Amino acid sequence: MKNETSVIVLLFIATFVVGCKQEQTTSQQLDKLKSETKEVAQNIKNYTYAQKAEFTKSMRTQVNSLEKDLDMLSAKIEGSSDAVKAEAKPKLQALREQAAGLNKQLDSAKDANESTWDSVKAGSSKAYDDLANGFQQARVWVSEKIAP
Repeated sequence: MKNETSVIVLLFIATFVVGCKQEQTTSQQLDKLKSETKEVAQNIKNYTYAQKAEFTKSMRTQVNSLEKDLDMLSAKIEGSSDAVKAEAKPKLQALREQAAGLNKQLDSAKDANESTWDSVKAGSSKAYDDLANGFQQARVWVSEKIAP
C-alpha cells in the first residue's frame, strides 16, 4: 500500500512539473512569436528564384502554424462571454481572410519568373508579416479580455 501511494504521489508530482513547464505567460508567448517572426522574415530574404518551391513550402508551414494558433485562440474565446465572442468574431475573421489571401498569393508564386520573383517574394513576406502582427495583436487583445 505504501509503495502504491508513493508511485501515485510521484506520478502526480511529475505531471505537475511537466504541466508547469509547458505553461507560458502571454508575455513569453509574444516574445516567442516575435522571435519566430523575425527569423522567418530573415529566412524569406535569403530565398533565390531557384528556391521558390522551398520558399512557398516554408511560408505555407508558417501560415499553417499561425492558423493552428488562431484555432487555439478561437477555442479560448469560445469559453468566454457573449460580448467578448461578438467583439472577437470580426477580428478572427479578418485574420482568417488574411491567411487565405496569403495562401492564394503563395499559389500564384509558382507562376513567378526571374524578373517578377523579388516582387512576389517581397509581397508574400509583407503579407506574412501583416498576418503575424495581426495575430500577435489578437493574442494581446484576448489576454486583456479573458483572464488566464
